[in-house]
Amino acid sequence: MTPDTADMTDPLVETVRQAAAAGRPLRIRGGGSKDFYGQALQGDVLDMSLHAGVISYEPSELVVTVRAGTKLAELEALLAGQGQCLPFEPPHFGPGATVGGMVASGLSGPARASSGAVRDFLLGVVMLNGKGEHLTFGGQVMKNVAGYDVSRLMAGALGTLGVLLDVSLKVLPLAPAEATLRCRLPEPAALALLQRWGGQPLPLNASCWVRDASASPAENFLFVRLRGAVAAVQAASPSMMADVQAAGGQAEVMDNAQAGADWAACREQLLPFFTQPPALDSCLWRLSVPQTAPALELPFAQLIEWHGGLRWMWAPATAAVLLRQVAQKAGGHATLFRRAAGVPDELAVFTPLAPVHSRIQRGLKAQFDPAGILNPGRLSADW
Repeated sequence: MTPDTADMTDPLVETVRQAAAAGRPLRIRGGGSKDFYGQALQGDVLDMSLHAGVISYEPSELVVTVRAGTKLAELEALLAGQGQCLPFEPPHFGPGATVGGMVASGLSGPARASSGAVRDFLLGVVMLNGKGEHLTFGGQVMKNVAGYDVSRLMAGALGTLGVLLDVSLKVLPLAPAEATLRCRLPEPAALALLQRWGGQPLPLNASCWVRDASASPAENFLFVRLRGAVAAVQAASPSMMADVQAAGGQAEVMDNAQAGADWAACREQLLPFFTQPPALDSCLWRLSVPQTAPALELPFAQLIEWHGGLRWMWAPATAAVLLRQVAQKAGGHATLFRRAAGVPDELAVFTPLAPVHSRIQRGLKAQFDPAGILNPGRLSADW
């Protein structure tokens, strides 16, 4: 650790140690853009926004290390200047989004099914545990990751295992070519085509199926984004459009500028589907299922991403048991992503774990945070 980094973390170390000694909960916060996500918010705010800045960036090595409070937008701008990117397209959900929040939430955008998740690009972290001790896991290259890959446990842990200080990430070059196809297809035909395309050597990068209920009559759209070598994208577009026509649908190539704005809106949940819930008591549910799962027999508005692997639904809180049963039957799970006003905090955000998995998670929490002061209740109401 450099002296500058040590100077910056001294107040954080002291705050964590004092909180542990007093048994006082701490709520870790960067930009606050993911405050809505998770079970509950409680404790004194541990502000990470000032622990920001780029520590090192080696474009030729495809590795960047930054402090956790660094704005996500600033990191993406830095990478774009070198023709590189975070290929998992992390959602921001607000201008204050930070790298630490990106890792803690573990959320990925439209390209996740093809490019990988946040954890797949996480090379190493420096963090504080619940006793205020500095811990370093992983490194800045893949070959340095030996033994238990503890750094990846931080992805999706919502700050319950430690306070992220520094994060090392693998980055990738921007794709040289891109094209988006807009297809008119019903859900079963769209899912069938996505499964078929998934088994072929196509530069398939992202997909989104949605039913436009505002049209009269309502229309079903499948958007498919191709990314890769110029020749690969140019060859794939006409063959995939022919597949759509053979399935009884229609397809066209979108203007890249318009498509880019639409994909960004999808990532940030700014599409009409996300901003116009069908009823005041509708909650936004996130169903993670195998890509091969068929259309789910549920009477709720849906948007499907990740080639069938992610099903967004608007449904009341009273449908929690039904949604979780259907998701489990399909081989997945359901998460209460955004709750409607008035929905009690007692409703579990995440699908309750099996006893053996719960025991493992509680054991990890006890090892990293013995006093239970770091973001208590964020993953589960009782710990």
